[in-house]
Amino acid sequence: MDFDVIIIGGGITGVSTARDCALRGLKTVLVERDDLTAGATGRNHGLLHSGSRYAVTDRESAAECIRENLILKKIASHCIEDTGGLSITLPEDDLSYQSTFVECCRAAGIDARVLDPEEVKRKEPAVNPELVGAVWVPDASVDPFRLTTATALDATLHGAVILTYHELVDFVIESGRMVGVRVLDKRSGETLTFNAPVTVNAAGIWGASIAARCGIQISMYPAKGSLLIFGHRVCRMVVNRCRKPSNADILVPGDVVSVLGTTSSKVSLEECDDIRVSADEVDLLLKEGERLSPKLSSTRVLRAYAGVRPLVASDDDPTGRSISRGIVLLDHELRDGLPGFITISGGKLTTHRLMAEQASDLVCSKLGVSARCTTDKTPLPGSEQTVQMPDKSISARAAATRHGSRISKMDFAGKSEVICQCEHVTRAEIEYAVQCLDVHNLIDLRRRTRIGMGTCQGTFCMSKVATVLAEALGTPWKAPEFVREYVRERWKGIVPVCWGESLREAEYMRKQYGNEI
Repeated sequence: MDFDVIIIGGGITGVSTARDCALRGLKTVLVERDDLTAGATGRNHGLLHSGSRYAVTDRESAAECIRENLILKKIASHCIEDTGGLSITLPEDDLSYQSTFVECCRAAGIDARVLDPEEVKRKEPAVNPELVGAVWVPDASVDPFRLTTATALDATLHGAVILTYHELVDFVIESGRMVGVRVLDKRSGETLTFNAPVTVNAAGIWGASIAARCGIQISMYPAKGSLLIFGHRVCRMVVNRCRKPSNADILVPGDVVSVLGTTSSKVSLEECDDIRVSADEVDLLLKEGERLSPKLSSTRVLRAYAGVRPLVASDDDPTGRSISRGIVLLDHELRDGLPGFITISGGKLTTHRLMAEQASDLVCSKLGVSARCTTDKTPLPGSEQTVQMPDKSISARAAATRHGSRISKMDFAGKSEVICQCEHVTRAEIEYAVQCLDVHNLIDLRRRTRIGMGTCQGTFCMSKVATVLAEALGTPWKAPEFVREYVRERWKGIVPVCWGESLREAEYMRKQYGNEI
């Protein structure tokens, strides 16, 4: 139970920090009270920022984004679709802003190219035909679940211990120094103590309450962002409004769906554990989103969801949009007189690797370790070699997009039966996820394989998936419990968009699983 470093939080920042520390040879343990990506990491629009969004207002963050964008496209290629991005100007926008935007992008090192609006309409027919200006930027689409899973896998392959469903109970502080943590294993009920000279708080918006347990105040600004998922890919590229960040001004294609986001409003820290999307937010997203692409008005909405940005500030801005998306690294020995404790927060999904590098640098300096960061050059599992396809089937190709070269670890012999038709997930992929990717229930499996994230949202396959999963886990009697947990969690996102065809389909799901909702 003795480690060099303890990391609290299983989002992309915490997992990436565990990977960086493990690659430097540190004995590392990460504890997460739920599953990986259960917080803000799994509740964003899946945009790999070029930095253009922040170029005018926050050049430092913009420069960080483009540097990390280029690194991630190399080391995590199987998690990223290099779609490119458009920043469009509509008649109600200020066209003169476009020149400022391009100038600031180029100053931050971002490739920004002015395009002819007529050419854009030919190449991207779903975009609003009223556009009067357009700029190409190197945005991309990234799957945050896939990225986090691959990062966690690499951390464990290099010796890190990743413990999901282990909740922080208390810190161990001796002689004014933090020397460990006590955690509750939520599956067994056992309380465990881990000892380490350094503990890293990487819990996102929950980092403030974690620091408060040892009397440390961190001013967090909980900025809620609501998003909508549409039933197919509306545009080929990421589409942004060329204006200062506002509501519903990003449309991101990802896998077989499109994600529209976001709103931004301040909520209380107490609300962060149960964030819901309101009908007003759905209406706002649809109204503004149709200005990006009129086709959204006739495209089926699958679900709504929301996350909370971990912004660090004492700002009174009611939206939080003026707060820097820069990285915040706090050494609590210097700041608060508590040795052995560090907080890493702020930033974005795109800059998670850099955040982890900065946190790991500080950990190593505390431990007197000279090992340097190598995560900018070391590919993630799945992106390190050419994919060897077991066959030419759709399901094999789908598995390769999710797991890259790790598809070679799947046993398709006699197990190529497709269990989830929407996402073409086979029995072989489910068994691989159980064996290698720390899956304990259907919700975990959804995050590793996209089961239930397609058109039917699990309506037609979930009972069968639960049976296969329960058998793979050696607990066949748990299948009904898995279905109940899954349906209740998915239903939260379906309710806010229940109208028209979506309402009819939701009622069909209720008929299928009514006793479970």
